[in-house]
Amino acid sequence: MNQNPTPAKASSFGPWGWIPSVYIAEGLPYFAVNVLTVIMYTNMGIPPTEMAFYTGLLYLPWVIKPFWSPFVDLIKTKRWWTLGMQLLIAVAMASVAIAITSKAYFFISLVFFWIMAFCSATHDIAADGFYMLALDEKQQAAYVGIRSTFYRIASILGQGLIVMFAGYLEIKYAEVSTAWSATFILLSAVFLLIFLWDRFALPRPAADKPRTDISHQVLLKEFVFTFFTFFRKKHIWLALTFILLYRLPEAMCLKLVSPFLLDSVENGGLGLSTAQVGFANGTVGVVALLAGGIVGGLLVARGGLKRWLWPMALSLTLPCLVYCIFALYQPSNLFWISVGLGIEQFGYGFGFTAYMLYLMYFSAGESQTSHYAFCTAFMALGMMIPGMAAGWIFDFFNKFDNVGTLSAGYLFFFSFIMVTSIATFVAVSVIKPTIKED
Repeated sequence: MNQNPTPAKASSFGPWGWIPSVYIAEGLPYFAVNVLTVIMYTNMGIPPTEMAFYTGLLYLPWVIKPFWSPFVDLIKTKRWWTLGMQLLIAVAMASVAIAITSKAYFFISLVFFWIMAFCSATHDIAADGFYMLALDEKQQAAYVGIRSTFYRIASILGQGLIVMFAGYLEIKYAEVSTAWSATFILLSAVFLLIFLWDRFALPRPAADKPRTDISHQVLLKEFVFTFFTFFRKKHIWLALTFILLYRLPEAMCLKLVSPFLLDSVENGGLGLSTAQVGFANGTVGVVALLAGGIVGGLLVARGGLKRWLWPMALSLTLPCLVYCIFALYQPSNLFWISVGLGIEQFGYGFGFTAYMLYLMYFSAGESQTSHYAFCTAFMALGMMIPGMAAGWIFDFFNKFDNVGTLSAGYLFFFSFIMVTSIATFVAVSVIKPTIKED
């Protein structure tokens, strides 16, 4: 951490003036790329195979961002990068709004979503670096809860309220492309306002300047050295096994949940409207997810990671049974659907706590920040590849005959997800002996 981030020109707004906007700006495009695309393309008639593969591929910028993050230090300032990415994200969102009304909407909009993803990943690097430069250590500790809170608000906005808004427009205009075009115009306007606000609200820390004391060649050499020290860490292959496999069931499940909720009852889905999905999965589900994470953090703080690793692994996997039950009985009552999704998401939030704590535990030591960045890159890879394959797996099961009058595709798919829970248990089995007693 930076010890003396004395600003050369302080902002008159103070940390409360820029932390909320910066971390809403960090969250919104991530959820736009990884959540809104799934719902939008599903509603626009893109088959699950293509939808899951191409939206899964959008994770790539978060996978590879450690490879260009060192160069953000060399070019301009963190403030410049933060503002520049916000402006580019606003432009990309406006471009998506235009693209999805064209005949070749799928390919063209994907290009702009990929640009948005790249800018969002770069914004993550710059904003987190700026946070450490603009605040001293006491302020960083004092405001970490505020930054997390506003990122969570972005999560509720991106997965809940915005989806509900798009659903309302789908009904109003009776045209999916028009509704989502208007939604992304709104998002673009919001991002433009955030950019204009942050342009005046962000301070100018004296420490926020390009690193002129080091060349590109030296920085690249340091990066390569850090990369190889990461792969020389003790238990590295066991750790990577855990990082890649622990979330396997959720990684595959995630890409088909929204299509399942939206699909017609005749096709094996629940037949919810877009607005209902935004409420049940994006609002109730997200709140339950956050609650699970909070409870998980409190329990681990008392009992230690090793004690809670197996209970958290079980809570991550077993609630996936909710989708099997939904696929079998196809309930129509939104209240009970919301309750089921809340249970599943609470379990996921609780189980995810162990995952993030292990990443911090494994990264500890020399080059902790860089090694943690590599861990999160593998975390994104562990979400990307299974997500890309989820559509093909569903398509395979969807070719089977129906079970009586029931369309079998979703039931078989979610049953398969339960089988993949074995990978999570294997990951926990190999990693638990390597964790020191707390």
